[in-house]
Amino acid sequence: MRALKKRIPGVRFEGVCGDHMEAEGCKSMFPMEWLSIIGLMEAFGKFPQIRWMRNDLIKHFLSDPPDLFIGIDVPDFNLGLEKRLKAAGIATVHYVSPTVWAWRGYRIHKIKKAVDHMLALFPFEARYYEEQNLPVTYVGHPLADEIEEEVDRKTYRRLLELPVDKTIVALLPGSRKSELMRHANLFIRTAMWLNRRNSGLHFVAPFASRETREIFKEAIKRNDAGGLPIALLDEHSRDAMAAADIVLLALGTATLEAALLERVMVVTYKLSFLNYWLLRGFVRIKLYSLPNILAGCEIVPELIQIDAVPEKLGEKAEYYLRNPEKSKSVTEALRGIHRQLRRNANEKAADAVLGVLRSQAGRA
Repeated sequence: MRALKKRIPGVRFEGVCGDHMEAEGCKSMFPMEWLSIIGLMEAFGKFPQIRWMRNDLIKHFLSDPPDLFIGIDVPDFNLGLEKRLKAAGIATVHYVSPTVWAWRGYRIHKIKKAVDHMLALFPFEARYYEEQNLPVTYVGHPLADEIEEEVDRKTYRRLLELPVDKTIVALLPGSRKSELMRHANLFIRTAMWLNRRNSGLHFVAPFASRETREIFKEAIKRNDAGGLPIALLDEHSRDAMAAADIVLLALGTATLEAALLERVMVVTYKLSFLNYWLLRGFVRIKLYSLPNILAGCEIVPELIQIDAVPEKLGEKAEYYLRNPEKSKSVTEALRGIHRQLRRNANEKAADAVLGVLRSQAGRA
């Protein structure tokens, strides 16, 4: 929005906004929280409200057409909205590609009917859409612009009041309640395994909510791990990773943040047997974490499902401790990823949007 305002004097924005977008002058028609849904059951419970909201947005934009509609992420909501608007002749841009390249590949047909131009965060996404003959611009990732290439551990240790002279292991078992239910015991037992075998370790675990923190605290009691040297934080996940020497984390977007902070990591994830069995047929990739997908090979270990056990996770983390040269080579590979994604994303995205607007004006 800031970049577009520099290019288009008098531009107006309206849509579904959070506080930062409203501060930039966007008129919010519905609260962003309505789209902040985690889990199938919550989505099912809110379906009538969400359907009413989307229908209301369609009706509004068809009666008072914007020059351009930009759907940001949330593909299950935005693609249906974009399809209706595009059919009515309104230009549509989608920012943050659906993971159609990884699973549920059949969605590409819906995307083509809904989207005039895709803004991709990653180079492999741009290649995918080029092969599908869908106009795309690789803009890079805003986080890569935001995070400095050199992040000093000691600065963040002082900020979080962590010991400066210890080896810090950050534990990020996930942000959702369901993830903590599956991962809390695993992460605590891995920390206990590492602590028994290595002196001078200190652990830090940030949590997205009070509820997830309490689940983790209960698991500490359950595993009789009260003596574990660990600091529990409310939020501050990026700061915790910045302070760490090694990051043990659940699969998700946090792996990208860890990569941009250039921290060696061990990635893990566990699903229920039923969910794992159901999803297995839809997944098209062999590497799961973004650092590995971007590198095109496994530069950081991934221990998924049956491999997600304390001993295996501990051994991979310990390997970094025992082999500083390996840590150095991984850090260099992650630095390459950071530079690859650092493309001044906001400005490139604004330029691409301006191009779509000009093209639309030319057709008119």
